[in-house]
Amino acid sequence: MIRILLADDQALVRGALAAPLDLETDLEVVAQVGRGDEVVATARASQAEVCLLDIEMPGLTGLEVAERLRAELPTVRSLIVTTFGRPGYVRRALDAGAAGFLVKDRPARELADAVRRVHAGLRVVDPDLATESLMAGPSPLTAREAEILLLAMDGSPVAVIAARAHLSVGTVRNHLSAAIGKTGASTRAEAARVAQTNGWI
Repeated sequence: MIRILLADDQALVRGALAAPLDLETDLEVVAQVGRGDEVVATARASQAEVCLLDIEMPGLTGLEVAERLRAELPTVRSLIVTTFGRPGYVRRALDAGAAGFLVKDRPARELADAVRRVHAGLRVVDPDLATESLMAGPSPLTAREAEILLLAMDGSPVAVIAARAHLSVGTVRNHLSAAIGKTGASTRAEAARVAQTNGWI
C-alpha cells in the first residue's frame, strides 16, 4: 500500500480527493491536514510516503512545504495538486523539490496514476502546463524583485514595503522599477498581476 497524506485548506476538497484514492486497492490516505505548517510533522507521524500539496495554504505554501519535505524527510515524495495552473508555478514547484504537478480538474484515475509514478521515483507534470511552462521560460524576476512585488500587491506605500523588507526606500524603488520593466507593465500593481498570473510570485 502507498501511504498518502493530503494537505489542502478546504475540507471538502480533501474529501473529494480522498474518496477516489481510497477506492484504489494499492493506495491509502493515512492523514489529512488543512495547514502547510502541519505537513512535515504529520507526514513523519503517519509514515506517509507521498504528500499531495495544495499551493495556497495557511502556515506554509505548498512550495515551501515541498522544500521542507525534501530537507527533512527526503524519502517522502511530494505532488502539487492545485487549482492554480500557472506555468511559473510548475518550474518553482520542481525547483522546490516536488516530484510532480497536477491541476485539480484532472480525472481521478490520472491522480491515482500520478501518485503511483511519483512513489516509484518518477516525475509527473500536467501535460498542458508542461508545454506552457517551457514556452514561457523561467521567471525574469530576481528573488528579491519577486519578494518586493509580493509585498506591493496590497497597495502599501514604498516606505511600508521598505520597512517590511528591511531595505531602504531607494532600494525598494529600484527593485520595483526593475520588476515593472521586466514584466512589461506600466505600474507596480500591473507588474504584480502579470507576475502572479505567470506564477512567478
